[in-house]
Amino acid sequence: MAGLKLKDVKKSFGHHAILHGVDLDVGEGEFVVLVGPSGCGKSTLLRLIAGLENVTAGQVVIGDNDVTAASPGDRGIAMVFQSYALYPHMTVAKNLSFGLENLKMSRAEIDQRVVEAAKMLAIEPLLDRRPKQLSGGQRQRVAIGRAIVRNPKLFLFDEPLSNLDAALRVQTRGEISRLHKRLGATMVYVTHDQIEAMTMADRIVVLNAGRVEQVGTPLELFESPANKFVAGFIGSPQMNFFEGTLAGAGPGHVTVEVPGFGSLEIPAEIGEAAVGEAVILGVRPSHFELEKGDGADGYPIRLEVDYAESIGTDTYVYGMVEGSGTAAIVHLPDHVAIKDRSSLALVVEPARFHLFRAETGSSFAKLPLSVEDLAKAGEASA
Repeated sequence: MAGLKLKDVKKSFGHHAILHGVDLDVGEGEFVVLVGPSGCGKSTLLRLIAGLENVTAGQVVIGDNDVTAASPGDRGIAMVFQSYALYPHMTVAKNLSFGLENLKMSRAEIDQRVVEAAKMLAIEPLLDRRPKQLSGGQRQRVAIGRAIVRNPKLFLFDEPLSNLDAALRVQTRGEISRLHKRLGATMVYVTHDQIEAMTMADRIVVLNAGRVEQVGTPLELFESPANKFVAGFIGSPQMNFFEGTLAGAGPGHVTVEVPGFGSLEIPAEIGEAAVGEAVILGVRPSHFELEKGDGADGYPIRLEVDYAESIGTDTYVYGMVEGSGTAAIVHLPDHVAIKDRSSLALVVEPARFHLFRAETGSSFAKLPLSVEDLAKAGEASA
């Protein structure tokens, strides 16, 4: 296996720039997922790594080798596509061995690699079948097996689960994760599904309009998004956003005025922001809690309920924050009976808030301080 380095990689088609200078360092054995909305350049970037497209500028380095100008066959990579791309007239065994035969490998080594891959993917009983006799999940396992037998330096996956139904997607992403751990392989995986990214990746690369917005572990991106775009893209349902105004700052906290929330003291660093600046308050749907009336820490709000959806294990409530005119989604654990057109009392802990500059979308530095910490900071400044 080998690591991957991208150095200021750019790609243009004619005068239309697709990638604007991507830098990325993937460690040996790491599972990195590229995510972003349609048209952000993630599949193009994967094709540049594979050598299926030519780089306009920059370098692609696999292991210790600069492969920027190398052909796909000389890069030591194996790619699994969205379409299974299996040979319909060949058996599963032949699909697995065909590429190795073209490399003039010995029959003994080919058979050994095919058997090992088939065992690993639990497709041994399918070796004599043809693709039309397989289910979608089985075909995708064969496509992955065809990559495994090549023993590549780097695995590339281009939305490999998008053609599968929901249950098979869950099953297959678990199989790919287990395969990664078993092989210790370096993998770069493209998906538009941020649930796949959150559950599979060692690190996630969030792309937007051909630029890298943030790179980090799933938890880092969820808890400390670099900007409003990442905050809204990572997490399902997406983060709620409310317009507000910066009212002041103290040691380790800022004060913001947000309609529907009132005056909030949030553990964050002000940086170069100015009092009166427009800000955006972010709250994840799962960070609203039902108000229990026990004096627990948290800022109270009320939600004018439009309707609620219960799936047994979770309840999603859709409505409007009273006094704000802004729609919000609330995610409550378990089944909660909530009437349409009712008013729901909620609280949010101050450390759960996210704060962004309205003009640039960049995040204020978030500090994991409790209400007690804020009280101490207030006493110190008094």
